[in-house]
Amino acid sequence: MTVLIDTHCHLNHPDLAGDFAGVLHRAAEAGVDRIVCVGFDLSSSALAVRLARETRVVYATVGVHPHDAEGFGDEDEERLTKLAEESKKVVAIGETGLDYFRNFSPREEQREAYRRHIRLARELNLPLVVHSRDAGGDVLSALQEEGLPPRGVILHCFSGDLNLAREALELGCYLGIAGPITFQNAEAFRQVVMELALDRLLLETDAPYLAPHPHRGERNEPAYLRLVADKLADVKGLSLDEAAAQTTSNASRLFGL
Repeated sequence: MTVLIDTHCHLNHPDLAGDFAGVLHRAAEAGVDRIVCVGFDLSSSALAVRLARETRVVYATVGVHPHDAEGFGDEDEERLTKLAEESKKVVAIGETGLDYFRNFSPREEQREAYRRHIRLARELNLPLVVHSRDAGGDVLSALQEEGLPPRGVILHCFSGDLNLAREALELGCYLGIAGPITFQNAEAFRQVVMELALDRLLLETDAPYLAPHPHRGERNEPAYLRLVADKLADVKGLSLDEAAAQTTSNASRLFGL
């Protein structure tokens, strides 16, 4: 069976946590062999670590999303550090980043929290998972100024244009490809992906969000990753097995799975 890795999923979200066994069963049936459960605040990060510790196929990241960046300080950073050091199955810091679309946290506090996460990833020698919405320039500028974590950076659920993609790749980032590549109104984005090197792409669901076509608007889950992989293969003119083999290799190398 084709082996896939969901590099960004929120098994720690209430919409999935209540159906944990079923979600994992359906993922396995779809060939999703490993799942990276991404923390988005302190409590969800702690839950991600617990789920990873208790479940063979699950790995964890720890971080605070820009929506919750307001007030992020020393104590929060210390808590993330302890969580990251608690288990070898913590494979990255994040998700962190900047969101200038919602602006749920003041932009200056988002930027400060993001830079703290960059420095923490460098200090702990872990990859960094970055959320970016309407903030691509500032996201990349901060990485340039602080220095990329040596283990790598993932711009998750990438949706930028070709210029931003090329700048990110030149900087050394990986790009996460999620459900939007399947959307019927996403031809422009598919044209961007067509131009990108496959060895810097990762597959993700961002479940329970962004379910791929034909499930758009429903609750997303890791089993739907195969639909993302199918579309990526189609866009790149490859077989599913070829696309899956390369993206799985990318994820395994980046996260040390």
